[in-house]
Amino acid sequence: MSLQVDHDKAAELERQFDAEMRFRPLGGAGPAIVTALLLALSLFHFYTAGFGLLREQTHRGIHMAFVLGLIFLVFAASRRNERGVTAGGLMAPGGVPLYDWALFLAAVVSSLYLPSIFHDIAFKTGNPDTIDVIMGTTLAIVVLEATRRTMGWPLVIIAVSFVAYAFAGPSMPGILVHPGTSWSQLADHLYLTSQGIYGIPIGVVSTYVFHFVLFGVVAMRIGLGRLFLALAMAVAGRFAGGPAKVSIFGSALFGMISGSSVANAVTVGSLTIPMMKRLGYRPHFAAGVEATASTGGQITPPVMGAAAFLMVEFLETPYQTIILAAIVPAFLHFFGVFIQTHFEAKRVGLRGLEPHEMPDWRAVLRQDWVTLIPLAALIWKIFDGSTPYLAAFWGIFLCLVIGLVRSEKPRWPILEIALVVAWATFLSFGRRLLTGDAGDWFGEIAFASFVALCFALWRLNPAPALHWRELMDAFAVGAKYALAVGAAAAAIGIIIGVVTLTGTALKFATIIVNVAQDASALVEAWVPCDKTTLVKFFTLVMTGIVCILMGCGVPTTATYIIMVTIAAPALGILGVAPIVAHFFVFYYGVLADVTPPVAVAAYAAASMAGADPFQTGNTAFRLALAKALVPFVFVFSPSMLIVVPGFTWTEFFLSFAGCLVSITFLGAALSAYLFHRMTLWERWWLAAAAIPAMAPGATPLLVSLAMSTPVLLSQFVQWRRARHAAQG
Repeated sequence: MSLQVDHDKAAELERQFDAEMRFRPLGGAGPAIVTALLLALSLFHFYTAGFGLLREQTHRGIHMAFVLGLIFLVFAASRRNERGVTAGGLMAPGGVPLYDWALFLAAVVSSLYLPSIFHDIAFKTGNPDTIDVIMGTTLAIVVLEATRRTMGWPLVIIAVSFVAYAFAGPSMPGILVHPGTSWSQLADHLYLTSQGIYGIPIGVVSTYVFHFVLFGVVAMRIGLGRLFLALAMAVAGRFAGGPAKVSIFGSALFGMISGSSVANAVTVGSLTIPMMKRLGYRPHFAAGVEATASTGGQITPPVMGAAAFLMVEFLETPYQTIILAAIVPAFLHFFGVFIQTHFEAKRVGLRGLEPHEMPDWRAVLRQDWVTLIPLAALIWKIFDGSTPYLAAFWGIFLCLVIGLVRSEKPRWPILEIALVVAWATFLSFGRRLLTGDAGDWFGEIAFASFVALCFALWRLNPAPALHWRELMDAFAVGAKYALAVGAAAAAIGIIIGVVTLTGTALKFATIIVNVAQDASALVEAWVPCDKTTLVKFFTLVMTGIVCILMGCGVPTTATYIIMVTIAAPALGILGVAPIVAHFFVFYYGVLADVTPPVAVAAYAAASMAGADPFQTGNTAFRLALAKALVPFVFVFSPSMLIVVPGFTWTEFFLSFAGCLVSITFLGAALSAYLFHRMTLWERWWLAAAAIPAMAPGATPLLVSLAMSTPVLLSQFVQWRRARHAAQG
């Protein structure tokens, strides 16, 4: 069986279901111009990641000039214009209309103006010149239009609503009232300060997110995705319902480097969904499994989604801390999908894959194991204290080395070793000469030795080399994939700028807490727990609902930032640790990708399965129960995130065991199978028994196990009877 992914088909599905990928065709000189700009953008970030970032405003300004300008070249103004290829002419040079060239120029000039006046910015902030206001206004308009083209209207409407709120402050009711502002003041705050468009979101995208997106694309091109799918086949393919379990393991591994729900769904799903249908899974269930597993890509270390890198800046914590905190929740997400898939396969009686239906994973491993070197190097550099962008640089560089110089003939990799050692030495001496920082010499030598050893073991690893054009195409595609998130980050800067200018973050938090207190007052007489716990629970419920509703039309990154700005302070008021509050919002933002009515990952998978999109979305949401439950658990039991203050192993193991029990019981109840087909009373009873286990502590876990005893005994008896009947 072949594991070759149809990249053209995957790209078409991404284009169909993900607004961020709807690139318009170009004619004339357009493709050459756009490709050159995309390559320049990727090479700029690749160079600065290895040799040091530029001054903050300069780096962010160059990034925005490229990103915003390119958006007007590759994204049409409307869906009607997406398919029309124009050969060129006076009204559309390079196949791009003149008004888009004008917007391109406006984006470049307004983005680069701020870095050009950097030395005068201290005098201008709070007292902008007319030209500053004009440039700030131009950039704000360009950002909103770029966001509309790449993301649609929802995020634009939210940003414009916040701008309107900035002007309407004196007219707002109650706690929302504020003094208001003038356009000059707003333009000054959004443009000339680091709390607006040039703030943290665009900084994170230009220094972290872009590099990891590029790494994921290049790693896929050299064969890492093919290796992951082969390993998933080897681990899970032969068991009951094998293709569905391959989908889960494959999406988990794929998600380690992609960080995209839709990209995961269309790439892994193109291979696993047809296999699931062939073995007997219903189309909507097959699509739901793939969609739910694929959303795990944004929460699976080490790459994760863009929001994870934003946490680094918002929480001012190292990226390795975020990775460690994400390990257990990510595992529980995939465990929840796996357990329901297993029960579904046993209930329906689905077999695993036969040996002839699976690829020869040993042959794939012999050919592609070397593609693990860049991923291993990236993880090494993250945990040795290097910056995330330097880690991504090494990962990309090693992908290039592997792709370009590998050979189908066994040989000693003298050239590869020389390249890596020379590059490591050059970086070390270059850093010393340029900055005077010698760095960690022992760490550099150990890292170079590790890579050299890997290449030495590669001497018996024949594999076809990639043409340099394929890797350059990967650089261009990686830059394209990063355009939409760049526009969204700039638009979110407008929202954050309004919130910081008006000082309303705490006001929104107070409103949320007050509503939660009113809700808890209505039920505290019937619920046996203290008022503080009830208020925290209702605050979490409200926050989760808003995250899901907002995520139906807004990307995960934007949802995360908006909700962190508004809702995280509310959780802080209630004593929730910052990293816990951020992870809660992050997980519920990701959940929107499989929540109808706008479940982009589920709809993409449904298209491949020929299933009803809404039914697929409902199935995917049901399969994602762990992602909906686990955030509540780690709020009340923070030790689940490992790196929180006050961590204890006792609390961790009790909470982890409680999650496993609760997810298993709920999965069985929803699937109508445990050891045998379940009756209606067994399903309801087991679902009720699952609830106490979600609470922290040993007592709730024991209560849950005790409640489940009648169902467990009943199921065991039925299983024994069925087994004896089959043997007789």
